[in-house]
Amino acid sequence: MKSMSTSKKNEARPRIVAFGGGAGMFSLLSGLRLYTEDITAVVTVTDDGGSSGLLRKDLGIPPPGDVRNCLLALSDADPLLKEALNWRFPEGELLGHSLGNLLIAAATLIKGDFGVAVRELHRVLKVAGKVVPSSTRKVSLVAHHADGSSTAGEVRIVSSRRSIHTIELRPDPGRISAEAREAIASADLCVFGPGSLFTSVIPNLLVRGVVEAVRQCPAPRVYVANVMTQPGETDGFALSDHLAAIERHTHPGFVSAVVANTGAFPGPVLRRYREQGAAPVAVDREKCGGVPIHTGALAESGRLLHHNPRRLAAFLLDTFWRRTEHASSAEAGARS
Repeated sequence: MKSMSTSKKNEARPRIVAFGGGAGMFSLLSGLRLYTEDITAVVTVTDDGGSSGLLRKDLGIPPPGDVRNCLLALSDADPLLKEALNWRFPEGELLGHSLGNLLIAAATLIKGDFGVAVRELHRVLKVAGKVVPSSTRKVSLVAHHADGSSTAGEVRIVSSRRSIHTIELRPDPGRISAEAREAIASADLCVFGPGSLFTSVIPNLLVRGVVEAVRQCPAPRVYVANVMTQPGETDGFALSDHLAAIERHTHPGFVSAVVANTGAFPGPVLRRYREQGAAPVAVDREKCGGVPIHTGALAESGRLLHHNPRRLAAFLLDTFWRRTEHASSAEAGARS
C-alpha cells in the first residue's frame, strides 16, 4: 500500500536529495516518503564491518548494508518481504548476514555492476524514489588525525577513539553519477544527515563533482545534526564542531541552515548514554558563524535516542519548503 494519500499525491511535491547512510538515513527517508515520492537518497558505501564488510571482502563488491536500509525505507513491497530482507541469520555459515544484503550481492554478481543491480532492485522492491550509491567502486575511508597520523577502514577509525581532523576516500571513488547530478540540479531541498558525521555524511561529499553540483543548486542545503555525540567519532563535539568538519571537506558557507533537536529526554536514558561516552549535541549558536539554526523537539526515546521520522520530515518541509504555500499555488494553477 502506498504511503501517501490520494490528496497528498495531487499536491505539489518537493524534490528532495538526501545524503547519508545508516539508521539516521532510514529515519529521514521513512518520514519524507509520507509527504513525497520525489526523493533521491545518495548513500555512502564505505562500511567494512559486519555482514557488509564480509561481502565486500569475499566478493569484492561495495558494501550493501546502507543501500539495503534505504531501499527498504522507500519500498512499498509486502511487509513480510521487507521484514525478511532485514532478517539476519542467527547461526551457521551465514551467521550475521541479512537476507537483503545477500540479495543485493547476488544481483551485483548477476548484473556485473553494483549501480545497475541497485537500479534493478527498485523495480523488484517497488521503491518510491531513488537510491543512488555515492560510488559504485570499492572504496575505503582513511582518517587523518590531529597528530598527523592516519587510520584506514571505517571500523578501525571508530574503534581507535582518536580525534578525526579530515577523512578521504581511497582509491579514487570516481565522479558523481548522472543520476545523482540530475537529481541535485532539480532539487528543492538538499539534506545532509542525520547520521555519523565522518562515516555516513561527509564521505558522500568526497566523490568528485558532488560538492560542485550541490553548490550550483539554488535549493537550501540543510544539515540535520545528530541527537547525540558518537563515541569514537564526534566525542565532545558541539554543533559548531560538526559544521566546521563539514566545511573542512567542502567550503565555508556550504551549509545554508541547520536543524537541531532541543527536546529533553528522561534522565535514565541520558545516564545510559553518558556511561557509553555520549552526550546530547550542544547547540552553540554563537559559534556557528551566523548559519541559521532551526530547533525543535524532533527526537524520541526508546531503546535508543533517535529522530522521530514523521516529526523530522514535517519540520523540514514546513521550514524549508512551506508545504501549505506550495499546495495553495498548485491549486490556484489548476483553477486558472
